[in-house]
Amino acid sequence: MSFINNNLNKYTVKQMCKALKFARSTYYEALVHVPSSKEQEYKKFASEVKQCFEENKKRYGAVKICRKLNDNGVPCSIKRVQRHMQHQALRSVVVKKYNHKANQGKVPDDKENVLNRNFKAETINQKWVTDITYIHVLKEGWTYLASVMDLYDRKIIGYAYGKSMTADLALEAVKNACLNVSDTDGIILHSDLGSQYTSDLFEKYMRSNGFVHSFSRKGNPYDNACIESFHSVMKKEEIYLHTYQDFEECRMAIFEYIESWYNRQRIHSALGYKTPQQIEDEAIQAA
Repeated sequence: MSFINNNLNKYTVKQMCKALKFARSTYYEALVHVPSSKEQEYKKFASEVKQCFEENKKRYGAVKICRKLNDNGVPCSIKRVQRHMQHQALRSVVVKKYNHKANQGKVPDDKENVLNRNFKAETINQKWVTDITYIHVLKEGWTYLASVMDLYDRKIIGYAYGKSMTADLALEAVKNACLNVSDTDGIILHSDLGSQYTSDLFEKYMRSNGFVHSFSRKGNPYDNACIESFHSVMKKEEIYLHTYQDFEECRMAIFEYIESWYNRQRIHSALGYKTPQQIEDEAIQAA
C-alpha cells in the first residue's frame, strides 16, 4: 500500500510541477531547505538587535542600539540596525529636541541669568540646574517632582517627590543634592522664576550655603533646557507608559527610573555614549 501511495505522490508532484512550470528538484529542495550561512547570520543579528532593544526597555533607537552592539563585540552600522528594527517593527520613544534659539522675556532687575545657556562645565559640582514637573496618579491626582542635575555629567544628583508644589519641595531636592558635597560655595544653581525658587526660604538657603543663584528669563524654558529635557525624557520613557494607582507606586517608579536606569544605565550622546555615573566616576578619579 505504501509503495502505491509513494508512486501516487510522485505522480502528483510531477503533474503539479509540470503545471507550474518549475523543476521537481526545486520542489524537493524547498521541502528539505537548509538555511544558508548568510540567512543564519541575518537571523542571529536580528535576534541581537531585538534583545538589545528589549534589555533597554524599548527606550533606545537605532543609534544607541548600534553603539551598544559595537561595544559588546557585534560590529554593525546604524543603517543595518535601522533595517532590522524596521523589519521587526521595533520603535523607540521619540524625544523632541529643545530648540535653544528661542529668545523671549527677561530676568527682573533684582535677579540675574548667570548661566546664560552655557551648559558646559569643566568638572562636577560647578553648575547645577533644577526644576519642578507635574505627574498624575489616580488616587491623589497631581503630584510633583523636583529634580537637580549636575551639568557636567547630566546626573540627577538630588530630587524630591511630593503632593504639593512648595518651596519646601524645591529646597528638599537641593538639600538631597548637597548630601555628598563637602563644599557648595560658588556652585551656580540655575532655576526658573517660580515662586518656589524666589521664596525667602529658598533664597536664604542659597546665601547661607554659598550658591550663586541664576535665573531663567520669564517664560523661557530654553534657558533651563537640560533639566526640562530630562523631565520630558522621563515622561516619555516611563511616566506616560503607565497608570499609577497612587503616590507610593509612582514614587517607586521614579526611584527605579532615576537611580537604576537614567543615572547608571542610560547612555547619552552628549556624554560620548557613556552614562552619567561613568562620567562622574572618571571626574572623581581625575581629581
